[in-house]
Amino acid sequence: MHSGQEKSRDPLKMPSEPISWLTNCTNTDMPRSEIAINLLWPILDNLSTAVLAFDKELKLQFINPAGENLLAVSRKQAEGMELARLMPRATELAEKLKNALQQGHMFTEYQVTLPLNGAPDIAVDYTVTPIGQTTGEQCLLLEMVNIDRHVQITREEHRLSQYEISREVIRGLAHEIKNPLGGLRGAAQLLETELPDPALKEYTDVIISEADRLQNLLNRMLGPNTLPHKEKINIHQVLEHVRTLVLAEDTGNLTITRDYDPSIPLLYADADQMVQVILNIARNAAQALNGNGNITLYTRADRYVTIGSQRHKLVLRLEIRDNGPGIPDDMVEKIFYPMVSMNASGSGLGLAIAQSLLHQHGGLIECTSEPQNTVFKITLPLESRV
Repeated sequence: MHSGQEKSRDPLKMPSEPISWLTNCTNTDMPRSEIAINLLWPILDNLSTAVLAFDKELKLQFINPAGENLLAVSRKQAEGMELARLMPRATELAEKLKNALQQGHMFTEYQVTLPLNGAPDIAVDYTVTPIGQTTGEQCLLLEMVNIDRHVQITREEHRLSQYEISREVIRGLAHEIKNPLGGLRGAAQLLETELPDPALKEYTDVIISEADRLQNLLNRMLGPNTLPHKEKINIHQVLEHVRTLVLAEDTGNLTITRDYDPSIPLLYADADQMVQVILNIARNAAQALNGNGNITLYTRADRYVTIGSQRHKLVLRLEIRDNGPGIPDDMVEKIFYPMVSMNASGSGLGLAIAQSLLHQHGGLIECTSEPQNTVFKITLPLESRV
């Protein structure tokens, strides 16, 4: 039976700082309700803050899903691992954690560069909280927030805003061009019937065919005008289909490497539109390689990722990489705009259409590039839909 003091506590009215609440729970004089303890793990698992707990020997005893994502390591691999092995290059952090154990004081650091093992450095804010009642025998709670992600979210929102603005400008221009274009084509057809010399029809045919070409270009600039037909699909079947098409078109020594995560659940999407998106990117990569190089198709499932303003528990991360010459820095942010192309014979619409299709699926496309390593990253929600 619970004590009267426990009954008076409402476990749903917890403090706004769940980690501080967790720290306070280590005080043996504080009563712990069964409901509050049962809430502890769902809270930790759903936090966007990375939470790591170390014992007095700086061996990891706990890491939540946000921490797994931040350090690119699984809980099964990491728990029990010494900090020196988990983050071997983070020597400054290790020294500060040792000092915190000795002194028993909580501290916070802002905008710290955290060197990761086998991954690019990231910028984080972190807080270290000693847990326990005896200095020297305490454990440590480490909370880390990836501020790179905040910058990325801001950049994504800016890109989405620019995309919507460009779409509205294109719609307005297309409307203004389509009306006189239709009149021009109709006049050419009427003129064709009145020409006395059939040989002159060659000129009206040119007018009609060019009007049709411009009409098709405008339609492509406006993007797809039908809603996606979504169903549960295996993204790896889509990738295999694209791989077959690209290799069939190649006349050189192009290779396509596969690095798939077979545990990824089915994706709720339009299969044909996914083929169109991935094929556009893979073809661009093949053209950049000029038939000599490698393309890598890479898939992973990420947890707790924000796309725009929507946070998803599980997303697909699909990367299309190539070892070509790369994209100039001043072009990386422009390549998703209509009519922007690095290929002299390209229309500049492929990536703009790919972006439009992904937005209809609640997804996102990004590009990073340097010589020998251009990466197009597609992020799509994996939550089930009915």
